Amino acid sequence: MDPAFFDRPAAAVAAELIGRRLCVDGVGGLIVETEAYDRTDPASHSFGGPTRRNASMFGPPGRAYVYRSYGLHWCLNLVCETGSAVLLRALAPTMGLETMRARRGLDAPRLLCAGPGRLAQALGIDLSHDGLPLDRAPFAWGEPEGSMPVAATTRIGISRGADTPWRFLVPGSPYLSRPLPRKMSGAGPAAG
Repeated sequence: MDPAFFDRPAAAVAAELIGRRLCVDGVGGLIVETEAYDRTDPASHSFGGPTRRNASMFGPPGRAYVYRSYGLHWCLNLVCETGSAVLLRALAPTMGLETMRARRGLDAPRLLCAGPGRLAQALGIDLSHDGLPLDRAPFAWGEPEGSMPVAATTRIGISRGADTPWRFLVPGSPYLSRPLPRKMSGAGPAAG
């Protein structure tokens, strides 16, 4: 994946990542859910400006931004324009399932990568990945898997900026962290 792909508004990148294949050291799957954050967004880690924790968000596009959520789970973000990133929320696991099962301590494929903390654990993501370029190992990308429906809805687990429809997902995918709200419609083909 060329870093130029990421050097755009996070919401555009987040929508276009749906349906792409991502692997970390040969373990991964199809991206089915993302969330976008930018520096004007009060829910973003970058909203207050650069800190030691969010330094990767202010670095070059096409890098990983990894942080620990609630002191428990690592989360993988993909840096876009300055101060913006895309949080990977869910993958449909397709490669390295045995490794994922061992890392997650469970067998159900639906739960291996459904949620940002689960996804990072299944892929073996930790702080050592923070700031790494996304266009080389351990990251590997595949082309979009044809035209997939993409829906946009509000993000999960935030209070500030909660009404911004920057959560992108494949409607009906069994691998989502949470299903698309019933009242939502308007799913269309993935951009790209």
